[in-house]
Amino acid sequence: MQSVKRALSAILLLLIIFHLPIRAFAVGNTPVYSSNLQEGKRIALTFDDGPHPRNTPKILDILDKYGIKATFFLIGVNAKNYPEALKMVIDKGHEIGNHTYSHKPLKSKSKDEIYKEIMDTEREIAKSGSFSTSLIRPPCGLYDNTLVEIAIENDYKIVLWNIDTKDWAHTSSSDIFAKVVNNVRGGDIVLFHDYISGENNTVEALNLIIPKLISLGYEFVTVSELLQNV
Repeated sequence: MQSVKRALSAILLLLIIFHLPIRAFAVGNTPVYSSNLQEGKRIALTFDDGPHPRNTPKILDILDKYGIKATFFLIGVNAKNYPEALKMVIDKGHEIGNHTYSHKPLKSKSKDEIYKEIMDTEREIAKSGSFSTSLIRPPCGLYDNTLVEIAIENDYKIVLWNIDTKDWAHTSSSDIFAKVVNNVRGGDIVLFHDYISGENNTVEALNLIIPKLISLGYEFVTVSELLQNV
């Protein structure tokens, strides 16, 4: 069984590296998702690495403007340092996902270390109210069988993406817009960041992307809503 899991994880890693689309790849009872192409014109916007007082509130304002609920994959240390920004995300009714406590690569960590990364983040989220997560996004989208085992044991879904806006690379808002609009399909999970060190064009890009996709007939849902029928 362990050899089968190792083989499946190796395949998944190759798919991630070469940016090949994955709908759902089941390992044990825990699927790993980057999209759900059966969902018509529904897509999920996701935001990594927050919460942060600089851009998280601006992103929340844009989502509010269009009545959109998104999924925020939080770093535990940022949740600890910026509880007001975290509370804003929760109070606005957005979905919360776990992006580990320190955002350090998981593949170099033991099972106990990975579990602690996840649980420390859960504790910080819980401080903002009775809230629990069911979604994990590993840093950089990279993981191995150890995270799969933890996810199976604790009823988590591992969530990747199939459109990377590359806003983390300080990409211009026009290039982010083109990346999304030229590649989007129904069922996509789109990766943005609400915290980036230095210049961040995410807010400006969202102001271009959202009305364009609405005009094309797309509906925005949370990751859990996108995956509910899989």
